[in-house]
Amino acid sequence: MSVSELFDDPRFTISGLLFEAHNGLVAKLAPTWKAHGLSGLDLNALLRLSRSPGCRLRMSDLATQTELSTSGVTRLVDRLATAGLVERQLDPADRRSAYAALTDAGIRRLEEVLPDYLDALEQWLTGQLTPTQLDGLTTGLRVIRDATNPAATALSDRS
Repeated sequence: MSVSELFDDPRFTISGLLFEAHNGLVAKLAPTWKAHGLSGLDLNALLRLSRSPGCRLRMSDLATQTELSTSGVTRLVDRLATAGLVERQLDPADRRSAYAALTDAGIRRLEEVLPDYLDALEQWLTGQLTPTQLDGLTTGLRVIRDATNPAATALSDRS
């Protein structure tokens, strides 16, 4: 294979498009969560909690799902707890384990931000694709996610 053929490899194209699309989406979606006083990481954590049984996750599971270290998820939960959006709950069966749980204020904040966020997702993501394209993208992303980050679905396949 020549150098020019190597540089023209379609795998570079697909990976480049994925990264460029991700960066573009973040740039388009960021004003929505920022307008509601949240970071993208804050919103991701609140959504994951809201979509989990009892609106709570073990801190270790939240760390895995948000791809944060133990100390990183501790700082995130501390920040969200200071804002009153989550609370830390000790596991009565195992005092070494703790949960992050969505508070009523966290639910209200999500109720405020989600209509705007869903509109932005429709404008910049789902509304850009036909239903068939969207189904294919969803299926393809699940396959890639399951191969590269299987821990992200430890509790559910809704994310």
